[in-house]
Amino acid sequence: MNKYIMLFNTIKFLKPIQINYRVYYLIRNRYRNFINKKLLLLKSSNSNSLEFIESINIIDCYLGNREFKFLNLSKEFKKNIDWNYIEYGKLWTYNLTYFDFLSQNHKDSLCLIDDFIDNIDNIKDGLEPFPISLRGINWIKYISYNNIINQKINDSLYAQYYILLDNLEYHLFGNHLLENVFSLLFGAYYFKDDVLYEKSKEMLTQQLEEQILEDGGHFELSPMYHQIMLFRLLDCINLLQNNSWKKKSNLLDFLVDKAELMLGWLENISYKDGTIPLVNDSTNNIAPTSLQLLDYANRLNIQINNLPLSKSGYRKISKNKYECIVDIGHIGAEYIPGHAHADTFNFELQIDGKYFIVDTGLSTYETNDRRILERTTSSHNTVEVNGKSQSEVWGGFRVANRANIIALNEGNNTIEATHDGYKKDNIYHTRKWSFEENKIIIEDSLSQSANGIARFHFSPNIHQDEILNRFNMGESDFEFKNYEYSPQFNMKINALVLQIKFQDFVKIEIKL
Repeated sequence: MNKYIMLFNTIKFLKPIQINYRVYYLIRNRYRNFINKKLLLLKSSNSNSLEFIESINIIDCYLGNREFKFLNLSKEFKKNIDWNYIEYGKLWTYNLTYFDFLSQNHKDSLCLIDDFIDNIDNIKDGLEPFPISLRGINWIKYISYNNIINQKINDSLYAQYYILLDNLEYHLFGNHLLENVFSLLFGAYYFKDDVLYEKSKEMLTQQLEEQILEDGGHFELSPMYHQIMLFRLLDCINLLQNNSWKKKSNLLDFLVDKAELMLGWLENISYKDGTIPLVNDSTNNIAPTSLQLLDYANRLNIQINNLPLSKSGYRKISKNKYECIVDIGHIGAEYIPGHAHADTFNFELQIDGKYFIVDTGLSTYETNDRRILERTTSSHNTVEVNGKSQSEVWGGFRVANRANIIALNEGNNTIEATHDGYKKDNIYHTRKWSFEENKIIIEDSLSQSANGIARFHFSPNIHQDEILNRFNMGESDFEFKNYEYSPQFNMKINALVLQIKFQDFVKIEIKL
């Protein structure tokens, strides 16, 4: 019964269109081959040579001789590449079929594309709309940069774009649907296809208006996904700036405006060293870095529209000795919270340019105990009450009931907020930060007595003696435990977490 209640409390936040399309696609695909792909692969195309300035190269993930490395896991295919290889999980399979490695311009690149096409009748995950979207952009950029004319590739790619058009991810929305329509724009220009263009223009305008918040943040509230969406947006601007087809459209100006906002948010959320906080589903070595994106935007002559952090729910406090990023926002886009964590009032802290208090990070997207652990309140620098998470994260990408901010007061050097994530127990958690030049004071209070635990997760290079020298906890009951820090997929590093137990109120001073 609890499972069904949790399912209901998840579904109730969805848009009707998401439910309708999930049911529609499920029923439709039962009665026909996957979008009649064999018929579509006979579709002939007429391509158009495109021009681009240099984009951003993805880190090396093809090692040569049919060996690939994604998510810190390597696989060498001795003879034939298994494009459905699933032993490392679906995300690894997706990465294999994205063809991001084409930016390496390896001598095997054309052979790899050719092999994929030859095996396309047997490919499963790689013909889902999300990998088609990324692969389409990567193939078009590679073909264009290298002045390749290949009818076999063009025909296959054109067919894949019509598979994508017939399977836009309306059931998911968010970054998935945005990736779909970014890619449709590339397909439209490459094939001079008005059908693809009109759909991409309509959906890009609609989705960017919805997904980019007032302060420029992407509404799923993951700095990593913000970087990815900004990268794709900059690539689309690159496409429109350097190719004359549909030149009179106002789409370019619209995309530039959104990019300027997103650049401002990225600059605000990034630390001085260019790194991002690993809040929500964020990790390193997946998206282009903030410095790479700012450089790319500069080469495209795009300005930065720097607005204060607001709607996204993050704040960054910068003093001479430290930078602190705090989360005082809601859990994210309520109808697509798959990349959200139960982390209200979580924060990170750098001292003298070095990480001190960190988010525990992201190591997997597989639906397993580790994925659930990384999303729960106990894995974040906030307060857990009565052994429960503030928001009901479950499965790989699900959230049922979730915490809401019900009070917020901000001063020159203070932030105080209250959330209702424990309202089932008639408990409300209030956290107040006071930011001084040489210390941060954190006060946590519960509306009634309960078993509260305030946790602080430290960077792996931080030792217990330094923590005790910096933390003043009064007479609080505390203990140190070990946890596994995950700054990248499939990477776990032992580090310390400080757990402070309290009943209704606790005050902590961090000396800086």
